[in-house]
Amino acid sequence: MNYLILFTGMTFCLSFFCVNLIRTNLRNQFIDIPNDRSSHSVPTPRGGGMGFIIAFSIALILSHFCIPQVIPSNSTFILLALLPLIGIGILDDWCSVSSIVRYLVQLSVSILIVSHYGAFPQPWLMPLGTPGHWIAIVLTVIGITALINFYNFMDGLDGLVAGVTAIQLSFFAIWFNQPSLWLLVAALLGFLYWNWSPAKIFMGDAGSTMLGATIAITLLQGSSTTQSWSALVILLPLVGDAIYTLFCRAQRGENIFKAHRTHLYQRLHQSGWQHPQVATFYMMGTIIIGTVISLDPTIAPIMVPFLVLIAIQKLEIYINHTNHYQPRNTVNHQTIGSSENLSKIS
Repeated sequence: MNYLILFTGMTFCLSFFCVNLIRTNLRNQFIDIPNDRSSHSVPTPRGGGMGFIIAFSIALILSHFCIPQVIPSNSTFILLALLPLIGIGILDDWCSVSSIVRYLVQLSVSILIVSHYGAFPQPWLMPLGTPGHWIAIVLTVIGITALINFYNFMDGLDGLVAGVTAIQLSFFAIWFNQPSLWLLVAALLGFLYWNWSPAKIFMGDAGSTMLGATIAITLLQGSSTTQSWSALVILLPLVGDAIYTLFCRAQRGENIFKAHRTHLYQRLHQSGWQHPQVATFYMMGTIIIGTVISLDPTIAPIMVPFLVLIAIQKLEIYINHTNHYQPRNTVNHQTIGSSENLSKIS
């Protein structure tokens, strides 16, 4: 355990250094130029996700050899499985890749993950036999690609995705007994220093999609159906926002494949909340959900979604009540992350 603490500290320092190196030396190659939907008025470097990915990768490989009893060999599979996803993310951060190509890579990575870890537990499909097994596989693959994109969609505010995901991974490290996740938490915290408002660098697609896929991989390693489904609900602060927004846009007859600025976190910011306030609000919600799961994992999958729906309703009332909510076509020059470009589905 002492060695794990040492490696965790090393990962934080290495991530801090790598992100700053990218920020200062590659800012011209990975730059986010404000557009008509951005709320940042100054060009800001992106690609900071590469920094914490490099730090996490080095720490994971070294710790596997130094403390194999703590970091099992299958932990390194995460890196191998995510290489194509990280690669296409870096390329997209650099020179925009078509959504079809990105999704094909995401789909391929998702299939690889499911072939290694199996489908997410869906006991109601078991009575169907083989057809039920294949349905579970297909639904899991679709779910993984959804998580990859949801984390990308939500990477639009200083510190939001990095802060919330660090809390989620901390919970998973304990809940699933996955010590290797502490290394990724440390890497994220090293990045978060530079990404907290006012952000000096954005995560970019490589970082956000890698986090979504890592969350999916972790969820597939549950030892029981109860453990897996109870852990799933801790994703709701981010995933719930994304799903709710997609549902509302579809209900209004809008093109859900067209970029927009109507996520709840964006509307909270437009209503007057500052970046740290929104990020902290989502982080506190994640901590509360993790506490509920820990107290009663059997009731959490039912109770938490109900509480989240109430919270969304209250937020809608609050946002609609304020006089600061801006129409979707207006520009509010603050800072929104680099993942929001015209080619994104959000």
